[in-house]
Amino acid sequence: MKFVDEVSIRVKAGDGGNGCMSFRREKFIENGGPNGGDGGDGGSIYMMADENLNTLVDYRYTRHFDAERGSNGGSTDCTGKKGEDLVLRVPVGTTIIDSATQEVIGDLTKAGQKLMVVQGGWHGLGNTRFKSSTNRAPRQTTPGKPGEQRDLKLEMKVLADVGLLGLPNAGKSTFIRSVSAAKPKVADYPFTTLVPNLGVVSVDRWKSFVVADIPGLIEGASDGAGLGIRFLKHLSRTRLLLHLVDMAPLDDTSAADAAEVIVSELTKFSPALAERDRWLVLNKCDQILEEEHEDRVKEIVDRLEWEGPVYVISAIAKEGTERLTRDIMRYLEDRADRLAADPVYKAELAELDQQIEDEARAQLQALDDQRALRRSGVKSVHDIGDDDWDEEDVDDEDGPEIIYVRD
Repeated sequence: MKFVDEVSIRVKAGDGGNGCMSFRREKFIENGGPNGGDGGDGGSIYMMADENLNTLVDYRYTRHFDAERGSNGGSTDCTGKKGEDLVLRVPVGTTIIDSATQEVIGDLTKAGQKLMVVQGGWHGLGNTRFKSSTNRAPRQTTPGKPGEQRDLKLEMKVLADVGLLGLPNAGKSTFIRSVSAAKPKVADYPFTTLVPNLGVVSVDRWKSFVVADIPGLIEGASDGAGLGIRFLKHLSRTRLLLHLVDMAPLDDTSAADAAEVIVSELTKFSPALAERDRWLVLNKCDQILEEEHEDRVKEIVDRLEWEGPVYVISAIAKEGTERLTRDIMRYLEDRADRLAADPVYKAELAELDQQIEDEARAQLQALDDQRALRRSGVKSVHDIGDDDWDEEDVDDEDGPEIIYVRD
């Protein structure tokens, strides 16, 4: 199944039914009073979060959705039938945005959560409504009101506790395979990962967390190069970032240079996201001599002026991964306890989360604008002169790997 995390659709609520003009006509009652009924309300359109969905591919080719119109009123004071509501199911973690105003209408973060996006039109009134002591035979009715119409942008973000950052071939997918039962594609060439992958890491029998792997970042990603920049938004809802660095790169670049590239691109994309708690994980320690470990670690730490936690692991050999996952679980538990006990800390995190959302949306909108200019033959001043890889043309037959558990 193709992984689609952004779509644009148009939704139109049903119009209200018209009111009816009718008069009572029975035997021996030639001039009966009015008995025209009201029309029915138009159907509304709702978005509902469905835990069984993990992509927006259903909305890529069907982009127009209309709710049912309300029925017209009838004689003998019959009210028209209400138009049937339309419920559009989307994955959990979907944000609904008004394309015209860029206003965030809602965020569906829980399974079963429901949100009205357009309301059906109000019903028209039948002539019975206009009967009065001075107007015994009203011939006035009102038509139903038109239903609301909106152009919407749907953005899906995967929900994970921990997000992985790194250059292509840093070992992010191998790490997920090592600590969970997820089996993302792994190969010795860059850009093996084309869509986000999720894995559930079970630390103890009743303790687990979700980790997300996104396509690797490259230099210039904040300007639209490569694939990873489009998926950085999926890390905006994580609680902790793991910065994976290849300690033994095959090319002429140094591990410290690679680490600097990621920090630079992350900061350009969203300074607020760069403030998220982040741990440095130096991978592939089995590829260099043990006596070189300390010097290699010191070089990277000094170059980044790093003051946070540092872990040296080998994902493929599962060396150091158990200690890392247990420390992550402990961090997440301590964070949850502090959120429950400290309202100031909770407010600060909520503000940071909102800032990350705003910065990510602004950055991606700017990239969309640049792409639109390129397709129209106009080069923007920020255009890097590369058509890059249009993620809409990336067709992944397997789709994202979602929720795997290793006992």
